[in-house]
Amino acid sequence: MRSIWNGAISFGLVSIPIKLVNATENHSIHFRQIHLADGGRIRYRKVCELDEEEVQGGEIGKAYEDADGTMIPITDEDLAQLPLPTAKTIEIVAFVPADQIDPLQMDAAYYLSANGVPAAKPYTLLREALKRSNKVAVAKYALRGRERLGMLRVVDDVIAMHGLLWPDEIRAPEGVAPDSDVTVRDAELDLADALMDTLGEVDMDSLHDDYREAVEELIAAKASGETVRPAEPGDTGGGKVIDLIAALENSVQAAKKSRGEADGAEGEGNGEMADVHPIKKTSGKSSAGESSAQTTKKSSAAAKKSTSKSTPKSTGAKKSTSTTKKAAAKKTTKTAAKKTSSSGGTGAKKTASSRKRASA
Repeated sequence: MRSIWNGAISFGLVSIPIKLVNATENHSIHFRQIHLADGGRIRYRKVCELDEEEVQGGEIGKAYEDADGTMIPITDEDLAQLPLPTAKTIEIVAFVPADQIDPLQMDAAYYLSANGVPAAKPYTLLREALKRSNKVAVAKYALRGRERLGMLRVVDDVIAMHGLLWPDEIRAPEGVAPDSDVTVRDAELDLADALMDTLGEVDMDSLHDDYREAVEELIAAKASGETVRPAEPGDTGGGKVIDLIAALENSVQAAKKSRGEADGAEGEGNGEMADVHPIKKTSGKSSAGESSAQTTKKSSAAAKKSTSKSTPKSTGAKKSTSTTKKAAAKKTTKTAAKKTSSSGGTGAKKTASSRKRASA
């Protein structure tokens, strides 16, 4: 990576030669301005207001505009002669806990690279000292013609520096908070906590710029001559009164569904995102009357269906019962006949034997 600034870290009496490297890069898609009539590119030219002639970069200098419009020229030599100790030095002024740095002050990020072999030992010393102390270093440095505030911390095995805004550059949030007093119920807080727990943590490396990808696809489609269909506008629900409890409940269900978590609830919590609708007040009596009438209609319809379905079944049962009774009667008659015949035969045999005995 190409360095953008060379200097040294001033750590007490220790001086650490370093190179400053950008730690971030901008992936935004940049557009050019064109003339809609013919597609020609629009360019800006630097023109002097006095003679209305275009001026080249080498002929342009700096000036401060006074309150009355007077231009006070300032040269690079003037700025170089200022007593600025941080012109080529990142001067550490204090070591503080990281939570004392207001995130609102965070600006650009840089990596600090040891410049040369002799710088490796003091660089490593400062890095390990920052690790062991669990603190960050607050420093001053000069970059692009102005003195800035910075914070040094350890990222892996590298010392990183975040540019910080000066405290007086942070605006007070006056008039930003809601004007009216709002009361939040415990039930709403509980649902908000449940939603936070359901969403859980995220792998920061998995996040990406969906809008930039969509713009790249749009450019590719137009370059290949394809027709681009406009996206349907979504309902943001701005300016509407919302049912906060329902929105939170549906948001929890949607978050669970997106994470593949099983939830036994059905019906209202169907895993869809909460729609924002105005709250409508309805009459309790009318709704109760309608619901009871609907219930009566449903009950009568169900009773008719049940009767019509059960009638043929009961007829079939009667037929089977009568058939069973007839079969049982036939079996009884046959059994009785057999018994009678068997008993009659036995009596005849006994009579014959007694007659033979008498004749003898």
